[in-house]
Amino acid sequence: MIFDTHAHYTDRRFDPDRDALLASLPGRGVSLALTCGDSLRESRRALALAEQYDYIFAACGVHPHEAKQWSVASVQELRELLRHPKCVALGEIGLDYHYDFSPRDVQRACFAAQLALAKEMDMPVIVHDREAHEDTLKLLRAFRPRGVMHCFSGSVAFAGEILALGMYIGLGGAVTFRNARKPLEVAAAVPPERLLLETDAPYMAPVPFRGQRCDSAHIRYAAERIAQARGVDPQELTDRCNQNGRELFQL
Repeated sequence: MIFDTHAHYTDRRFDPDRDALLASLPGRGVSLALTCGDSLRESRRALALAEQYDYIFAACGVHPHEAKQWSVASVQELRELLRHPKCVALGEIGLDYHYDFSPRDVQRACFAAQLALAKEMDMPVIVHDREAHEDTLKLLRAFRPRGVMHCFSGSVAFAGEILALGMYIGLGGAVTFRNARKPLEVAAAVPPERLLLETDAPYMAPVPFRGQRCDSAHIRYAAERIAQARGVDPQELTDRCNQNGRELFQL
């Protein structure tokens, strides 16, 4: 019974067989999946998918790569999307200083505006942070949202800062990679009630599928590796993470 708390099923890599794949996932053990928007357009598409499948829910938001498209009008449009009954989070939002597809000051302004909107709407956030730990933490401390740090890439010490804010840590396929020392240290250290499982499908496919398209059923490979690092049963870990996801997203 898998709850994939972060996927992107509107991505073009799913265009050839999206309907067949999504119809098959419940039979492969996926009980819930959260598909995330990275722009207003993709957020609308995420909601349309969530309307088609009972087990799929949506998150709506503007990713830092798309922050250059943010405007005053975006706030009202996003507010309306967040009111949809199958929208359970504001995301994927945050900062990305690795690619810098949007200017950093624009990324910070877009992130702050969406954190403010999440507080207004009393919704959890799904946060993207790549090579921007200091500024991400500064804004999270300023707004103190409920939510999850998706695809966590920081140290155990940085995880402690996120946990101190009451947020969750999301881990996925990266824990299976050959150079996964830091993610596994975090996986072993996070309290069981603050851990979420995710894929970031179609990205971040776990070993032995690295380099291929990922889907929610692959989450078991990350669960097995995390369970090994924690010294617990994989099913016990999966069940606990499912409960955590249901609590955070109020499902």
